[in-house]
Amino acid sequence: MAQSSSLLHLPASKPFICPPKRHPFPPFKASVNFALYNKTKFNVQNGSFAATKGASSLVVEEEEEEEQEEEFEAVNIAEDVTQLIGGTPMIYLNKVTEGCVANIAAKLESMEPCRSVKDRIGLGMVLEAEDSGAISPGKTILVEPTSGNTGLGIAFVAATKGSKLIVTMPASINLERRILLRAFGAEIVLTDPEKGLKGAVDKAEEIVLNNPNAFMLQQFDNMANTKIHFETTGPEIWEDTLGNVDILVAGIGTGGTVTGTGCYLKMMNKEIKVVGVEPAERSIISGENPGYVPSILDVKLLDEVIEVFGLAFKMMILQDNIAFESLHSTNNLIHWVTNDEAVDMARRLALEEGLLVGISSRAAAAASISLVKRPENAGKLIVLCRQLC
Repeated sequence: MAQSSSLLHLPASKPFICPPKRHPFPPFKASVNFALYNKTKFNVQNGSFAATKGASSLVVEEEEEEEQEEEFEAVNIAEDVTQLIGGTPMIYLNKVTEGCVANIAAKLESMEPCRSVKDRIGLGMVLEAEDSGAISPGKTILVEPTSGNTGLGIAFVAATKGSKLIVTMPASINLERRILLRAFGAEIVLTDPEKGLKGAVDKAEEIVLNNPNAFMLQQFDNMANTKIHFETTGPEIWEDTLGNVDILVAGIGTGGTVTGTGCYLKMMNKEIKVVGVEPAERSIISGENPGYVPSILDVKLLDEVIEVFGLAFKMMILQDNIAFESLHSTNNLIHWVTNDEAVDMARRLALEEGLLVGISSRAAAAASISLVKRPENAGKLIVLCRQLC
């Protein structure tokens, strides 16, 4: 008796996509307003979006277009390292998805100058603060509590602007991060590791309180974090996939990537699903052992949450005034993967795809694999937005 073919055993075909010419971010020697993607405006103060129909490509001011074209043709050299942020490539994951019914395309945020998606928000928050008059380059002391990547993202931007940066972090953070931060000229203030990131935040607030010339960017509550992803990460994914993305997978963390990118993609196509990944040990969505609930996270945007058990995260800021019941009232579907699955996926990505991943990226990759195995996702394209390298 002949066996009937099943989608579960047939690899999904990958659509041939010829990506458009990549635009550098921010474009050097060009005046491009990323908020004009699809003529979309983002209000940093209240986090609101307003959109009208328009082209999904970059909108360049007409009076400078001819001059800009000449400059692009004449030279392709960035003026400084911040202009290399964004425009990261995407690749298919091949061997790890064999036998699955859907495809995964990973956005390689490891191609950022400091090898992290946090480079985007480092620049975005600094530029927003400059534009609003909150800080002056080279004069204001920047202060930020961090566990690593965001601090690095701010540090190299501060170095290019001649600004002093003070980073507060738990003493438990690895020595490598401290060495890198100091290499960019950042001053590091270590805090009690038992207090986690909350201790680092408290110390940062103390520094700002005692220094009128200091300013804390505060990644967890800064809408510029979300804005930069709405104006760059989302449009890049939309353009590189020619709008063929079906599901976005991103870590929850501060909420900036998943909210900003997810909002843009859903604006372009309301059928796109957004899946957030978080460690079960500090779950925001389920309310089990919640850590800090970032004010910029839009939980209603999430169609599904995948929690990973066993991740060694300790980035907790207890916040008593958060009503977790409001998170439970959303229609989130919550699923789980284990840390063993995440570790196994990290090994496979290195051995089979030539990609090295960290803790949060391996969790997101494992979550994506769980999605491409589901029959209901047959033929779909799942975009994984993490720093794979």
